[in-house]
Amino acid sequence: MVTGQQWELRRRPSGYPVPGDVALVEAQVPGPRPGQLLVRNHYLSVDPSHRGRMNDVKSYTPAYQIGQALWGGAVGEVLASEDARIPVGAFVQHNLGWRTHSVVDASTVDVVDPAVGGLAAYLGVLGMPGLTAWVGLYDIGQLRPGEVVWVSAATGAVGSLAGQLARLAGCRVVGSAGGDEKCRYAVEQLGFDACVDHRAGDLNGQLREVLPDGLDVYFDNVGGSHLRAAIDLANPFARLVECGMIEGYNEAMQPVDNLASIVGKKLSIRGFVVWDHWSRLALFRKHVGGLLTSGAVHYDETVVVGIEHQLDALLTLLRGGGHRGKLVVDVRP
Repeated sequence: MVTGQQWELRRRPSGYPVPGDVALVEAQVPGPRPGQLLVRNHYLSVDPSHRGRMNDVKSYTPAYQIGQALWGGAVGEVLASEDARIPVGAFVQHNLGWRTHSVVDASTVDVVDPAVGGLAAYLGVLGMPGLTAWVGLYDIGQLRPGEVVWVSAATGAVGSLAGQLARLAGCRVVGSAGGDEKCRYAVEQLGFDACVDHRAGDLNGQLREVLPDGLDVYFDNVGGSHLRAAIDLANPFARLVECGMIEGYNEAMQPVDNLASIVGKKLSIRGFVVWDHWSRLALFRKHVGGLLTSGAVHYDETVVVGIEHQLDALLTLLRGGGHRGKLVVDVRP
């Protein structure tokens, strides 16, 4: 048994979470039972879905329970193994994060190779966010060369890869992000054709300037005001890929009052949850891993050091703070 640290839910947040809603505590971590692994985590993922799980509402994923440890994506090294297939010293990705040490069922982990992209990449470009972008564009959005694509939250972990994949597929790609600096990054580093600052106001007007011929695919990470604008600008038979709606996670989402246009424009709007597409992981990693190795895809990580800053990192993500690409917390000693 080892002593570690873990975050626990103390009460349901109202709006943005505050320190009293969660607490970092010491925890005794038992050794693994047959078929299990003891993992010393190196990096913890920071994802918008963590906020949704703090609410006690019916959803596609179980809610966090008061008094119990939070969970989420993590990567780390196997310290003890009770499964002959996975040796001590292997690196694995699993879903029992928000803690320094995790006892996990070996059947639920992915063995990863830190030499490809680095270990934390398996929480980002080679992990769940990357698969989300890949599935959203190809399987849900049915992307075709020559189309016009708009990606919201364009500099985040999902949006940054979605935009680059669309560009590599021969599409014209426009992004939206919060602030001039993020928009410059989207154009200069990620290769977007244009990017608009949604904080500058008149989102529809800004988008009409950079999308004079409308859009064929919208990759939605925001919902609300952005979804409304996408419906206004969509060409006939456009596909709207509903990945997330972060606009409403902590505050009231702006209404979408132009839904009647879906009929006249013959739009396809489809939501998806990446866990339903996990069977695509190997093919996705082969494709995107090759792009990453060749330099065709640009990938950034923002690393926050110390498990005590996990909540701070989540608030940075939810408020659209100054991070680029995938946000992770380094919890190594």
